[in-house]
Amino acid sequence: MAATQTPRSPSPPPQPPVAQTPGPRAAQFQKLFGDALNHTIRTCSYSKFSSCFPTPAKYASQTLTSIWQQITTKVEASAKKEFEDIMAERDVVAGLNELERLVAEARSRRKRGAEAGEPPHTLPPERLYLAHLAPYLLQTETELKGELKRLQFENEELVESIQGQTEETEQLVGGLEAFMADLERANEMISNEVDGNGIKMEVGAVEEELRAAGREAKL
Repeated sequence: MAATQTPRSPSPPPQPPVAQTPGPRAAQFQKLFGDALNHTIRTCSYSKFSSCFPTPAKYASQTLTSIWQQITTKVEASAKKEFEDIMAERDVVAGLNELERLVAEARSRRKRGAEAGEPPHTLPPERLYLAHLAPYLLQTETELKGELKRLQFENEELVESIQGQTEETEQLVGGLEAFMADLERANEMISNEVDGNGIKMEVGAVEEELRAAGREAKL
């Protein structure tokens, strides 16, 4: 009879590396930023932008459309670049993914009725380090959300400032157009007076007087 082999306790599996692909929390955070940025861009629509410049919109709509596209594209690209720099600088995706894993592990333990978890002295140093890192990751997520709200507020203020400047420009353009119209009317009135017979007769009389004065001077 073969001897019964005592089953060896399985070794704990190695911890999987933290994936750089956004998990649920990271994806939701990126979506939150994208939605906020799209809302800001939609606030400065072409219809609102062109209403501030009626004359260019009527006679140079393609140029005005190009300017609007350049402004919105630059604002969008600048906001995305700053957001990506913050994400990369603080390694947000990896941190949120690790937070996701820790939360899922805690829920699994709670479900199995093992709230106490493993004794701390049996945990590897990496697990202990990550356990202490979890509060920092939560704080970082909160700070990033606050920074996102601040950027959204600044972008809205920027849009309002652009709209205010366009209104001022519209008023200046309107005043300039009115001045040019008055100038054209004055020019027409002067032209009509110069072309009239009355001016020609007066000029002829003055010339005749000058000739008579010259003949008297010779005598």
